[in-house]
Amino acid sequence: MAEERSRRVTLVGPHRDDLVIAVSGQPARTFASQGQQRSVALALRLAEAAFLQAVLGEKPVLLLDDVFSELDQRRRDALLDILRPAESGYQTFVTATDMAGVPHRGLGAVAEFAVAAGRVTRRA
Repeated sequence: MAEERSRRVTLVGPHRDDLVIAVSGQPARTFASQGQQRSVALALRLAEAAFLQAVLGEKPVLLLDDVFSELDQRRRDALLDILRPAESGYQTFVTATDMAGVPHRGLGAVAEFAVAAGRVTRRA
């Protein structure tokens, strides 16, 4: 514990272990495409949300940063099926640098905001 204090870091715990996730038997970090890597990250995030819901009895808010940019249409559709309000009930915040890549179908009520020059405005 003294060493942890002097180094100002926790030396033991799950954050100190490397988690290896495989795709087709190969490490996703080096073998998977960008879309596959993003899909793995999303699967972990959605599993975490399901776990928190089971433990806390409440659905967490999902924050998905630029989630559609590296997904092909099949993966976008699959994610939309999961996020569909009637299915998941998750309140979800999605960021994007280009709205052209963000599908709106099946998401229910969508509020769209733009950030420019330090100002946030709601789009009509």
